[in-house]
Amino acid sequence: MASGKEYLQYVLDQLSLADGISYRAMMGEFIIYCRGRIVGGVYDDRFLVKPTAAARAMLGDAPREIPYEGGKEMLLVDRIDDREFLKELMLAMAEEPPAGKKR
Repeated sequence: MASGKEYLQYVLDQLSLADGISYRAMMGEFIIYCRGRIVGGVYDDRFLVKPTAAARAMLGDAPREIPYEGGKEMLLVDRIDDREFLKELMLAMAEEPPAGKKR
């Protein structure tokens, strides 16, 4: 099931306090960027974020969900109505150094 543009727009509105939010459509879903870094996405009308150290610290025991078949676990953002929290989450995730490449 692909995500609807209405839900994407809702998520973007909720993220509007954070600077540098953008998105890209990808195979019926939407990848969310903050300051040019991938922080998560909208998958099957769910807002999921990468399980970075900042996300794990801020989301605590948030449910881990698979965004699509074969995908890696991500954290479900259940505080989608809290714009100030979302701003802090996005900015904290955007400041984290990228993961090292496996060789």
